[in-house]
Amino acid sequence: MSTAPPAARLRVEVPEDGYHRGLIACQVACPVHTDARGYVRAIAEGRFEEAYLIARGPNPFASICGRICGAPCELDCRRGRVPRVDEDGNFVAQDRPIAIRALKRFACGLHGPEANPPQEVLARVREHVPDVAAGAEEMAALLRSRVAGKFVPASGESVAIVGAGPAGLAAAHDLALLGFRPIVYESEPVAAGMLALGVPAYRLPRELIRREVAVIEALGVEIRCNTTVGKDVPFAELRRRHAAVVIAVGAKSSRALGIPGERGPQVYGGVDFLRAVALGQPLEVGRQVVVIGGGNVAYDVARTVLRQIALDVARTAVRLSGGIRVRLVSLEGLEEMPADTVEIREGDEEGVERINGWGPLEVQRTPGGAVSGVRFRRCARVYDENRRFAPIFDDQDLRTVPCDTVLMAVGQAPDLSFLSDGGSDVAELRPGWPKVDPRTLATSAPGVFVAGDLAHGTRLLIDAVASGKRVARSVYEHVTTRTLRTDAVTAHVTLERYVRERGYEARRRLAVPTLAREQRLAGAEREVELGYDAEQAMREASRCLDCGVAPVFDGERCLLCGGCVDVCPTQCLKLVALSELEHTDALGAAVRGSLGLEAEAEESTAILKDEDRCIRCALCAWRCPADAIAMERVTFSTTWSHA
Repeated sequence: MSTAPPAARLRVEVPEDGYHRGLIACQVACPVHTDARGYVRAIAEGRFEEAYLIARGPNPFASICGRICGAPCELDCRRGRVPRVDEDGNFVAQDRPIAIRALKRFACGLHGPEANPPQEVLARVREHVPDVAAGAEEMAALLRSRVAGKFVPASGESVAIVGAGPAGLAAAHDLALLGFRPIVYESEPVAAGMLALGVPAYRLPRELIRREVAVIEALGVEIRCNTTVGKDVPFAELRRRHAAVVIAVGAKSSRALGIPGERGPQVYGGVDFLRAVALGQPLEVGRQVVVIGGGNVAYDVARTVLRQIALDVARTAVRLSGGIRVRLVSLEGLEEMPADTVEIREGDEEGVERINGWGPLEVQRTPGGAVSGVRFRRCARVYDENRRFAPIFDDQDLRTVPCDTVLMAVGQAPDLSFLSDGGSDVAELRPGWPKVDPRTLATSAPGVFVAGDLAHGTRLLIDAVASGKRVARSVYEHVTTRTLRTDAVTAHVTLERYVRERGYEARRRLAVPTLAREQRLAGAEREVELGYDAEQAMREASRCLDCGVAPVFDGERCLLCGGCVDVCPTQCLKLVALSELEHTDALGAAVRGSLGLEAEAEESTAILKDEDRCIRCALCAWRCPADAIAMERVTFSTTWSHA
């Protein structure tokens, strides 16, 4: 009698409600749920204006995001999960995601405010977005619902927004759509917050920012720059004057490390340096600069320093002696650095010297007080086994990096000192950070809400936009006392003539063209990334797997011939006996729903599909002799109404 253990059974995932929505990973990953698949496929087919309208529907900063978004959609893009195999079927490497951000920039560059008057852009968006952007996104849904009488707008009540950064302006944008009169109070001389004062012009042109903001103003949003809450207008006065207040000041204050020698001349906060440069008041820096930090802000600082030095050299027409060095020192090793890969690569190309794995101990100064160097110690580990920040240092391994200027880019914090007059009832979660309801973004003070960094900490631009949009809905419910409800409708459409571009599955990601290294430092505002032309954009967009489309199998028609398995180029299909699968409640329910009898299940066959391998080529549908496979597109639409 055999004593061999039974063969292990395969565990499979049985699709649940909402499964198809989850397949469109790019849209799920986007904090504002932009239908990236929709505009990428529109570009692939040459429908460029439609692509812009889809991108702009949920995102008032679509053009800006096309240049600087952290692109969480690309991180989750299913094209990046597809294994590449050689002619013999052997694994070579994972493919790379679609260049979604660059494709958004292409569409916006043709039909966004970069190329068209803001009023014209707004009129076109208002007219066409509800028809084109049929996905589950807010602007189209609100406009459709308003026309249909399902949504009653506010009555023009004024809402104060403190801070004209991306969160504050996104809130103002949606509040205007919801029927309010938003008034934004901004202490700086220009709107857009860190977009204008923290992101360097070589990444984000200033004229583009002005035009994007102008579209928001065209909705009826009033922006009052050079107006500091707590100084020019008390916070208590805002609360008396407006139906609600949204605090969206962001985390704009540079954080200090508290190390010896940090206070004094020639040591600056990275954010303070970027702000000064943006306003035409660059701080004096030397020729030997150390930037401390490993994130995108640190690279913005380092690369801006290089441009400032190059500009100074060009102005004086003097060849500086002694050399120029900008060194970026981070706790993290190269693989752990939080900065985007493109920032690191372009920084390397431009001459930023990386020193990885060191933590600052002291800023060293001469007897006269001038900076002479920074003393560091080796960082043996940055994160613990749970990926929490818990650095461990080797105090025996020390080094000194000589320099005459130090720029700290190790994080930011908010400044809420203006709450001292009229905001004492805003409870704090920890010093300097308000306690916030995670669902409504309301504070403990009646009618006072927060958005952006104050709501969730420092994150991506698109996260700030998402929180601004969310707080607008909470303000609507608070002021009108009407509860907003969303109704989602899912539709499945069979595609009778589904075809793909020839050779799309073999195309490699197309690098986004950039300015040559020697040309970048010739001007502080020379944009590094040039973007795609129409031919390049269509080629890159054609790589999209179109995850809203999927092969659907009809079990009653299937002959179990295995033709679909044989023809699949990525081996994503497999025929197995149900007896080989691990029994779970979900599998049992699916079998009973399909076959009706549990007894028949063990004698039946299942078709398994690996979604990460499926490239939507439709070869299985074409090969099936029984027409048991159809290519279907799933679509989603949303309407707003009152509960």
